[in-house]
Amino acid sequence: MVIRLIDTGYFYADGGAMFGVIPQTAWSRRYPSEDNNSCVLAMRTLLICTDEGRVILIDNGAGNKQLLQLDYYRFFNMSDLHTSLRNYGIEPEQVTDMILTHLHFDHCGYTTHQQDQKEKYTLAFPNATHWVGKKQWENFLHPNALERDSYFPENMQLVEKASLLQLVECDMQLCDCVQLRLYDGHTPAQLVPYITTAEQTFVFAGDVIPLAASISPQWISAYDTYPVTSYTEKIRMLDEAVEQKQAIIYCHDAYTSCSTIKKVNHFYVKDQLLSL
Repeated sequence: MVIRLIDTGYFYADGGAMFGVIPQTAWSRRYPSEDNNSCVLAMRTLLICTDEGRVILIDNGAGNKQLLQLDYYRFFNMSDLHTSLRNYGIEPEQVTDMILTHLHFDHCGYTTHQQDQKEKYTLAFPNATHWVGKKQWENFLHPNALERDSYFPENMQLVEKASLLQLVECDMQLCDCVQLRLYDGHTPAQLVPYITTAEQTFVFAGDVIPLAASISPQWISAYDTYPVTSYTEKIRMLDEAVEQKQAIIYCHDAYTSCSTIKKVNHFYVKDQLLSL
């Protein structure tokens, strides 16, 4: 099995938004920021090629359709995911599964794309089954007031129209090496893939734990719609990661991509740094 992390680009987010009620004097010691408290965030995709011939992607970044509408985030160093995959010898038509942790623009924007402003949208991965949490899909169709601006219908409408949408209602085994689990808090029914190799289990934590600096359960983003739920869900993920020596992949951390976790007294901290 081959596993590769792909950076699809970077953007700026307000540190106060990323760390919620945590004071700037505290979070700035864990995560760098500019003078205006803007933090650089990554947008990572995970590529998995299984021994059985499945080509799986987890999330796909913001794409390029909505960058002008979202210029507040100051996107930069954006890369084309098709080009990145071809560097590994993979054509878009070969992708069998697209796992979308959730449907905020920075995780699913490349699901559809267009060559220029005049062309219609096309599916970026026309043969892939697109896996989405059922309650997340319902939230996408009827968003709450706090998430409405993060959802764009054009990112997902073609997937449903092409009958390539598969909704997940409970934890399930996608294949021998990939399990999909549901986590709430940041948004309803976020999908978290657990990828098991011969040596290690990797957890693509998505926005349950977006940054290594977010490991502490109390460090909850202001973007999380249900912060108390986020707290309990992070503990659920972290306790298992400590006990089973799992590695957490941080999809938004521009400086740390993956680590194992250890518990020191009552605190969770990074342990071994890993690269993929």
